[in-house]
Amino acid sequence: MSTGPGTPLLDISGVTVRYGTVATAALTDVSLTVHPGERVALIGPSGAGKTTILSLANGLVLPTTGRVEIMGVDSVELGQRAHRDARRLVGTIPQGNALVGPLRVAQNVASGRLGRWGPLEALRALVRPREIDEILEVLTQVGIPEKLWERADQLSGGQQQRVAIARALFQGARLLLADEPVSALDPARSAAVLDVLDAAVRDAPDRALLASLHDAPLALRYCSRVVALREGRVEFDKPVGEVDQTELDLLYELER
Repeated sequence: MSTGPGTPLLDISGVTVRYGTVATAALTDVSLTVHPGERVALIGPSGAGKTTILSLANGLVLPTTGRVEIMGVDSVELGQRAHRDARRLVGTIPQGNALVGPLRVAQNVASGRLGRWGPLEALRALVRPREIDEILEVLTQVGIPEKLWERADQLSGGQQQRVAIARALFQGARLLLADEPVSALDPARSAAVLDVLDAAVRDAPDRALLASLHDAPLALRYCSRVVALREGRVEFDKPVGEVDQTELDLLYELER
């Protein structure tokens, strides 16, 4: 596994994805690289292929044609024992957060390292979380250290999203994947969560963010680069400073 300074954390090359017998491809001839330090936003209308790219990036979906390398490893090989370390370096912040409501925040954050432990050790860690100092450190990074022993289902939506981010940081992820991380939040909480994700990359230059964002203005505000998708194809891929309103209007037109 090669993850040196010049190695992309994610390299998608000429990828097409088809699901089952569906005639229309979810992605067609898509290429995308993400390097350390980048904050990349995936934007586009619903059904454009944003979630499929995130699924390629964490190895849940394999390309029908083309190649995907994650941490320098072909995604087809990620299931092999030799490449467990590569899988651990990808942290996913899914829609809905995937927290276990009745468990404490500390336990939910600790679950980020379940992949490192055997079944018995994992059970012990969830009953009585280990490495509390490290868990508290990542909760401090996301701004909610005082929530350490609260139940996850008693937190606000914004706080739950921060716990999901803390879980990925505790995991030790270098590539953070966020699927519509603020879709259910009001503007103030959306800004707060994106501030946390922004800081997570700025404070760790070897880390990168790839986020699907429905709100294009938020993407331009918080990310360094925008990849625009429509009907499974890349419409443009450029730094935020080069994106103009005409391109955005055309991207979201109902009919073309």
